[in-house]
Amino acid sequence: QVQLVESGGGLVQAGGSLRLSCAASWDTFSSHAMAWFRQAPGKEREFVGGINSGGFTTYYEDSVKGRFTISRDNAKKTVYLQMNSLKPEDTANYYCAGTIVREIPSTHRHDYDYWGQGTQVTVSS
Repeated sequence: QVQLVESGGGLVQAGGSLRLSCAASWDTFSSHAMAWFRQAPGKEREFVGGINSGGFTTYYEDSVKGRFTISRDNAKKTVYLQMNSLKPEDTANYYCAGTIVREIPSTHRHDYDYWGQGTQVTVSS
């Protein structure tokens, strides 16, 4: 059964840091892109960032550039989201997303085949 299992969310003060992890279960993980999305209450799910299959190219939404870093360990089939200088507006449920088709990540949620269960990140002011 294909799974994406996330961990690492929580409550943090503004300016703090959190690291999210997402472990995948399918064999072709290293051949395809991965991404992180987030969804705040009453808002659409939005692209946060993505990483290509080899892990050497990353893409970010403008509001998180310079603060968030995506990385992956293909041997562990895991993708990470390091979040620094967190702001209250970063508060959301964060989802990792996987594709079995694309080597380069898409910003569109409909281009992803698998989703994690979501992990809540709350940033207090």
